[in-house]
Amino acid sequence: MRLLLFDIDGTLILTGEAGLLAFRETMQSVFGAEDDLSRVDFSGATDSGIIRQLFGLHGIDHTIENLERFRGGYFPSLQRWLPARQGRVLPGVHELLAKLREHEHVQLGLLTGNYAEGARLKLQHYGLWEHFPFGAYADDHSDRNELGPFALRRAEAHTGRFYLGRQAWIIGDTPRDIACARACGARVLAVATGRHALAELQRCEPDAAVENLSDYEAVAELLTALD
Repeated sequence: MRLLLFDIDGTLILTGEAGLLAFRETMQSVFGAEDDLSRVDFSGATDSGIIRQLFGLHGIDHTIENLERFRGGYFPSLQRWLPARQGRVLPGVHELLAKLREHEHVQLGLLTGNYAEGARLKLQHYGLWEHFPFGAYADDHSDRNELGPFALRRAEAHTGRFYLGRQAWIIGDTPRDIACARACGARVLAVATGRHALAELQRCEPDAAVENLSDYEAVAELLTALD
């Protein structure tokens, strides 16, 4: 069996910074905190980790109550921003996902820094949500390197099959996706469709790296090959 775990932003889609705008709007509307977010590292970060950064910068207590206040403002804001921005599905994504679903030994899932609800809103907006019956999310842990075991357990619960790390590929666009794969023993395909150039990703020594997913047949062959 092969388990393929996809990142979302910069790997499957670009949202035209809808998520960033929703973060900024929520901090202002809920907490009265004006912030252009220039001091926050979004690349490969989890939503819960980003919130921790923002709360620290503005002296907001990192409590369950304040986290729920943020989430209560963020998801409606994200839903408003998504159709207002010029986002898109990245090259080859539709074709690759369709090709992968032809393989009976392949299971698709998500491993993303988005909250689960944010992942659903984004992928539903771009017509991709149906491909991913489970995932690991920022709800599970603020450290991306801790998300792999959540994804493996959910894959087992969904399929009834136990997955070793080496049976999984993580597909992502940042050095943090590569580090996350190494943390759980998975393989990793780095895709240079986000903020990081191919050469930068290759320096992090992924198992494979591509400019984009447009050569979807070759990518599918790589990801579905059995040892």
